[in-house]
Amino acid sequence: MAYVIAEPCVDRMEQTCVTVCPVDCIGSEPDDRKFYIDPDDCIDCGACESECPRQAIFPAESLPPEWAHFARVDATWHRDRSAARTMLDRLVPA
Repeated sequence: MAYVIAEPCVDRMEQTCVTVCPVDCIGSEPDDRKFYIDPDDCIDCGACESECPRQAIFPAESLPPEWAHFARVDATWHRDRSAARTMLDRLVPA
């Protein structure tokens, strides 16, 4: 399973996770409210989890129940960014 970035990252994006990722599977665009991990490219190394100052990154199977939907948000962003942003705005209104 891939890692997932959950709610503590929303509107409080730190770049350390992006910097330490050895496969560059963490991304965002300028107007995004959080970073997204590509589940197809993530190699489950855990480097991002230990570097996240917000403690927002979890292995997908260990996501707290209240943030379980973020796995789908991250996966959707890499296929349909607009749909992922809509999902995020529903989960965490701006």
